[in-house]
Amino acid sequence: MGAASFEQVQGPGTAQRLAVRGRLTIAHIADVVEPLRAIEPSGSAMAIDLAGIERIDTAGAWLIHRLVATWSAAGVPTAVENASVDAERLIAEVASNDFTVDTRPPVGNVVVARLGRIGAAVVGMTDNIGSFLAFLGHTMVVLGQTVAGRRPLRWNAVIHQCETIGVNALGIVGLLLFLVGIVVAQQGAVQLRAFGAEVFVVNLIGRSILRELGILLTAIMVAGRSASAFAAQIGSMKLNQEVDALAAIGMSPIEVLVVPRVLAMSLMLLLLGFYGAVMAVIGGGLFCWLALGIPPITFVQRLQEVTPLSDMVIGLIKAPVFGIVIAMMGCFQGMQVTGNAESVGERTTRAVVESIFVVIVLDAFFAVFFSAMGYN
Repeated sequence: MGAASFEQVQGPGTAQRLAVRGRLTIAHIADVVEPLRAIEPSGSAMAIDLAGIERIDTAGAWLIHRLVATWSAAGVPTAVENASVDAERLIAEVASNDFTVDTRPPVGNVVVARLGRIGAAVVGMTDNIGSFLAFLGHTMVVLGQTVAGRRPLRWNAVIHQCETIGVNALGIVGLLLFLVGIVVAQQGAVQLRAFGAEVFVVNLIGRSILRELGILLTAIMVAGRSASAFAAQIGSMKLNQEVDALAAIGMSPIEVLVVPRVLAMSLMLLLLGFYGAVMAVIGGGLFCWLALGIPPITFVQRLQEVTPLSDMVIGLIKAPVFGIVIAMMGCFQGMQVTGNAESVGERTTRAVVESIFVVIVLDAFFAVFFSAMGYN
């Protein structure tokens, strides 16, 4: 048995004859494919003699079928001769499946498919919201029982999460808000300089940072840092069946995994929000001192005069709410992990995106609400 080969001989009259020998299989036809395709059909007819074929598979049958089809289409009748029963059957099977498929869907099907995708997205979103509300309700019940003393509070877990969420985030949150304070002061000074009102930069720093930007940017930073960690940690535990093991031994996964994270996040975001706002004010005050010539004492006095205490209170009111939402989103997405490690990555991404989205929506709601209440 050897590799495939062929010989082109003169048939009777003007007919041409092509004798193919050897093993016409996918492992042995590489050297003969292009030479066979390069043969120009000529004469009154062509014949492909397969008497010398030792073995043929689907690749070889497809090659013979396409040669017959190509030469016949060129106007030279072509036939296969001396083929074994298996070769004839395989060539016939290949020929029966040689047809052109129109991959362009009808216009009506495109519309239906898109409507179907939109409907599936709406159904999936509705189902996700329903599942989250059920998870939120379950967590609130367990949290209420914990506060009432009917369930034990795992202080070790709460303290560990406080360290992870708060203490370990002091550096990045402080640096971020410090730089944001400088940027707010610089951009405000550029705009107010045209009106000779650079002194009002202090008003801009105080009201925008203490009321909105301080807690909002801190919440976004914590959401990207901690919501993703919650989803990844709990998701990995789901894949390793540790969550199922907790339930099997009679321990509530909500009590063990979720409640400590929610409590720690609500407390730490309150403290981080205040810390971040202070760092932003320090950054803005430093810029005012170095670039605008406003001494720190004057800056602090002016800040006290123009910034009402309600701005700080409003910012601190929003902090625990944002913390609960971020922790709930991260834990919920972690609990939804199924299948494989790819699901962990997907749920981690969704936890970050959804928590940041909900934080911004809630911040807009708080802004409208407190404005309607007269706290402008």
